[in-house]
Amino acid sequence: MFKRINRSLSYRLSKFFRFMTKPRMLGIRKNFQGKSIEDTSIGNTTFIDYPENFVIWNHTYIGHHNFIEASQGITLGEGCQITDFVSITTHSSHISIRLYGAQYSKHSHHKGYLRGSIQIGAYSFVGPHTVIMPGTTIGKGSIVSAFSYVKGNFPDFAVISGNPATVTGDTRELDKAYLEENPELKVLYESWSK
Repeated sequence: MFKRINRSLSYRLSKFFRFMTKPRMLGIRKNFQGKSIEDTSIGNTTFIDYPENFVIWNHTYIGHHNFIEASQGITLGEGCQITDFVSITTHSSHISIRLYGAQYSKHSHHKGYLRGSIQIGAYSFVGPHTVIMPGTTIGKGSIVSAFSYVKGNFPDFAVISGNPATVTGDTRELDKAYLEENPELKVLYESWSK
């Protein structure tokens, strides 16, 4: 009987406190530099390191369980959407750790240590489980497919996929059918895409 009461009590307590711990979206009224922004949300489970170097604009959405490390600077253009389980990092030791081996912690200014800012253009979409590496630029209106490993420079309207990621398409081709079917959207689309 005591076990049953304990289980019932545990369940009720966990249900009561769930509202405080469950993932939820937080509306943001100012970016990390103190400028007013509109219609922007960040999931409470996303971790942002060096937020002072992380620039976001209006209409940005950043989902849950993301890791964003902005020591070298990250800029998301207006309307960017970062889904869930995305890693965006402006530094990486994945080469230098092998070069230095056990002596890694005894050195500074490591050879092979990657550093670089990241820019993601306006109205771009980053799919889940993506990794974006230092020194990457993604043009406006792009889609990064889920599970992609992205490093380098990518043009506007690119469909970016793979490991390593390459340009596999053009979002304007994807959008064309929707714009033909819904001509009233052309004015809205052209307001940012030109």
